[in-house]
Amino acid sequence: MRNYGRLAIVALLASAVLAFGMVGDAGAKSARATLVGSVPPWATAANFKSAASASTEIGFRVYLNWRNADQAVALARAVSDPSSASYAHFLTPAQFRQQFAPTAADASAVRSWLVGRGFTIVYTPANNHYIAAQGTVAEVESAFGVQLNLYKFQGRALRAPASDLTIPASLAGVVAGVVGIDQGEELVHPDPVGADATPTPGFRNAQPWSLWWGQNMASDLPPAYGATQPYAVQGYTPAQLQGAYGVADAIKAGNDGKGVTVAVIDAYASPTIVYDVNRYSKDEGLPQLKPGQFTQYVAPGTYNVPETPAQDPQGWYGEETLDIEAVHSMAPGANIVYVGPPNNYQDMDAAMNHVVDRHLADIVSNSYGWSGEVLPKGYIKPFNDILIQAAIEGIGVYFSSGDDGDEIANLGYRSVDWPACSPWVTAVGGTSLGVGESNNYLFETGWGTTRSKFDSATFSWLPTPPGVYLYGGGGGTSQLFAQPWYQQGVVPSSIANYFSKTPGRAVPDVAMVGDPTTGMLVGQTQTWSDGVYYDTYRIGGTSLSCPLFAGLMALADQRAGHPHGFANPAIYHAYGTTAFRDIVDPPTTIAAVRSDFVNYENANDGITFTLRTMNQTGTLHTIPGYDDVTGVGTPNGVDFLNALSE
Repeated sequence: MRNYGRLAIVALLASAVLAFGMVGDAGAKSARATLVGSVPPWATAANFKSAASASTEIGFRVYLNWRNADQAVALARAVSDPSSASYAHFLTPAQFRQQFAPTAADASAVRSWLVGRGFTIVYTPANNHYIAAQGTVAEVESAFGVQLNLYKFQGRALRAPASDLTIPASLAGVVAGVVGIDQGEELVHPDPVGADATPTPGFRNAQPWSLWWGQNMASDLPPAYGATQPYAVQGYTPAQLQGAYGVADAIKAGNDGKGVTVAVIDAYASPTIVYDVNRYSKDEGLPQLKPGQFTQYVAPGTYNVPETPAQDPQGWYGEETLDIEAVHSMAPGANIVYVGPPNNYQDMDAAMNHVVDRHLADIVSNSYGWSGEVLPKGYIKPFNDILIQAAIEGIGVYFSSGDDGDEIANLGYRSVDWPACSPWVTAVGGTSLGVGESNNYLFETGWGTTRSKFDSATFSWLPTPPGVYLYGGGGGTSQLFAQPWYQQGVVPSSIANYFSKTPGRAVPDVAMVGDPTTGMLVGQTQTWSDGVYYDTYRIGGTSLSCPLFAGLMALADQRAGHPHGFANPAIYHAYGTTAFRDIVDPPTTIAAVRSDFVNYENANDGITFTLRTMNQTGTLHTIPGYDDVTGVGTPNGVDFLNALSE
């Protein structure tokens, strides 16, 4: 997820574990199978608003199980584990389909049932993982034996079934889940700013700022923690980030990601992305995109949601710009494939399936996630199945760990985010980073920011520093997934057993800079009061951390001479070596002063000053060794590249 101080985009992707139960089909002769957990947790009697309109059109996907699922999991583990004789012996998509994909007969049986119930078939991918279909509320109610209602939740009227979906018993062993019948996917975006295709509304950072950490001190404002604090950086450039993370010389020597393809999945597609990336590259000393180096797709099987709910393409343009410029900054020689569904609803999973089943990339960077793990049942298994296929084919999938720390402020209780909590992805957390005048590494802390505002009347920071919590890198312990094999013996029991005697999956796995106060400078065409044109601004979030790390993994793939695929086993194998910097509590409190235009664009309406205190991570803590803010640590330049190349 990204954050530049005004707008934090959090996109959500629902998924969960599925169970079947056999029930009698009232009014029908054949038995039915229940898809247990089809009802999202917000679809309660207390939230009931009305019955859904029978004529409303619905687009949904029926997911099918992998064949030989246990063998698929075992193979995914073996080809990803450096200690296995099968390490890096990946399958092609065709080989995967032959061994594990649903059969043509199974897919045909599901399609025949759907067509027989009046649905239009939209798309079936080559791996037969799902059947995309479309029909009316009335047809869904009849086919799945449910009543669809509208429920009030978070200011919206959302559709959901009043009871679990049912399917013919003959399909019970074939169907893994159904995605899209409930409207939980509408929670994937912030409040809309318009559904037109114009460039994003303008945002730029105010001066004063520093060009590197500590260059410009806020001597005209109150001190904090017994010292004058520096103004925040303008935004770190590619040269500064390459230098701080120790890969500048390697990139200059040709270890720049050439021959590796990185996919970025977001929603929509910025109409100015190629111009913006090339303008940014020219201004910041990067090579511009060569012909064929950047490709943009809209994945088949995605569709414009027929109910036309509020969407936010503009909010995603900045996300795409950040992700692609971050990857290009760390791996300027890598190819980049952008896959953007034409909506930010349930089509994110179809985009992932398309990238994996077509093997469009070696690495997939994803800067979106669900806040917490309270998800409608029946969504997680289908998505995890895609991730297992990715691992078997040697594709590494990376997710930002989230921008809301332990999630207590949002949910009222501590939680990790989905899909970062999946044991089949590399979850990338966030840090605050100090870069010196010569592009040298100064420090890193866990990303957790508190804020105090400058009060001119009292010439003081209010509330008293450290102030109020603002945001931070996501992390913690999953309550959905047990501890994966690669974390055993690494994650302390105080983290792994936070909720239970049974160790859980800990998040994140690794970290890189994410704090917007020490964020990256990006360039984007935006809509200003005086026209539409390109400008730059500082941005952060684990939406920055994730593509930066994906770029570094492109360098590691190139150096190793082969894809790492699912990289967590290799990452944890290198734990405790010089491959990673262990991020711990700093000896003194670190803070910076941030300047912001009141109107986000210019000083006409004034400038505000806030003190941002770092490493304020709530119930999460940076400690020696693995921690739930930065994982095993941050990559340490060439030592990291070499360790993963062994």
